[in-house]
Amino acid sequence: MEKLFREILVPSGLANIRLAMESGRAMTGPAGWLVSTVLHKKNTYKNYVGLDACMADLMRPALYDAYHHISVLGKENFPCDEIYDVTGSLCENNDKFAIDRHLPQIEIGDVLIIHDTGAHGHAMGFNYNGKLRSAELLIRESGDVELIRRAETLNDYFATLNFPNSRIKFARK
Repeated sequence: MEKLFREILVPSGLANIRLAMESGRAMTGPAGWLVSTVLHKKNTYKNYVGLDACMADLMRPALYDAYHHISVLGKENFPCDEIYDVTGSLCENNDKFAIDRHLPQIEIGDVLIIHDTGAHGHAMGFNYNGKLRSAELLIRESGDVELIRRAETLNDYFATLNFPNSRIKFARK
């Protein structure tokens, strides 16, 4: 980085500026995957596949038009000769993980892996439209998989609501 600073900025007369960067995305982004199952297919003027995940699980494509590589479990070496819009489970026009993406032929029940979600995947998650947040798993260097955050429940979702004069009661654990 310093070499580029000296090669580009100094000759341009910008030697006195301070350059800072937030490196969290570069460091942790490649460490995460969002694993989702195909629930729906729609073939109209475009081919759509609908996942059980949504922008509440990974906001970056909807918010920044961010690119995330997508692979289909078990079809990693198949030809990517189909074009799909990969959509989420919310009924929103920007709930898309990919637009016009070349992928292998996808069937309902296929598992899609959305790559490089580590830095801001779960951290930017939210409960839009009552969507419960997913569990998080950690793959250890040994290959062991460990649950590090359980999936939210309806009790979690309603835990902070208080209706003192209501007959509606939520079970508390």
